[in-house]
Amino acid sequence: MLKTMIHGFCMSLADSVPGVSGGTIAFLMGFYDQFIGSINDLIQGTKQERISAIKYLIKLGLGWVIGMGLAVTVLAALFEKGIYQVSSLFIGFILFAIPVMIYEERTHLKHRSHALFLIPGAALVILISVLGTGTVVDTGNMNIGMFLYAVVAGMAAISAMVLPGISGSTLLLTFGLYIPTIHALKQLMHLDFSGLLLIIAIGIGVIAGIVVSVGIIKQSLEQYRGQTIYTVIGMMLGSLYAIVQGPTTLEIPQKAMDIHTFHLLPFIIGILLVGGMQLAKIMFEKHTV
Repeated sequence: MLKTMIHGFCMSLADSVPGVSGGTIAFLMGFYDQFIGSINDLIQGTKQERISAIKYLIKLGLGWVIGMGLAVTVLAALFEKGIYQVSSLFIGFILFAIPVMIYEERTHLKHRSHALFLIPGAALVILISVLGTGTVVDTGNMNIGMFLYAVVAGMAAISAMVLPGISGSTLLLTFGLYIPTIHALKQLMHLDFSGLLLIIAIGIGVIAGIVVSVGIIKQSLEQYRGQTIYTVIGMMLGSLYAIVQGPTTLEIPQKAMDIHTFHLLPFIIGILLVGGMQLAKIMFEKHTV
């Protein structure tokens, strides 16, 4: 149970800030297939499969909620104040995560022709980043149009969160709803329900997005794993552009990251985080055996 809660905790830290997908964390820590499989079993599995999936997802969800609570109160402020340090950490994380993923999936990446799938993967993330102008949507008046807009944003964000390579938070930034959502969650934690309709709308979108996307992802990994992994790696490469442009998407936009605002120490910490996850994965596997 503790291992699964740690998995959920780590996923939520990635999901909470633009740059790294929780799906990437799940992949690096070796539980991505179980995560996707459990969600799929919950939707269309047998009774026994659903019971097993519920037990697993509750444990994962507990860790995720704890991590998200910490993220909303601490990491969001850190992202605003130390954007260049956080971005440097993410760059180190992604750059080291890519060769780790290639090594882990080396048996499925033998067909070099599948490498062409790197291009649409990277292009998709870059396009999303270009569209993300940093505009913040005013959610003060939640009419039916704004409610439906938030539902669509939730569907897009959760589809990204469960797929390694795309940050769901980056998509919320693109829709202009990242900052309003973080504020609404903070208010909810203080029993202020003024942002509850926004949370409900995004929650509905999340449920709908899971139903639509998880089955497609699971089938893609089972039937076209090599092509899917290359697409994911392309998305991770594209996310480097998204991270560099991250400062421009803040509530008070700052200039895009460059060599002068790059920080070496957080970059190294990002690399060490990936190494630590791999070490933890190896230890857990040995313990299980």
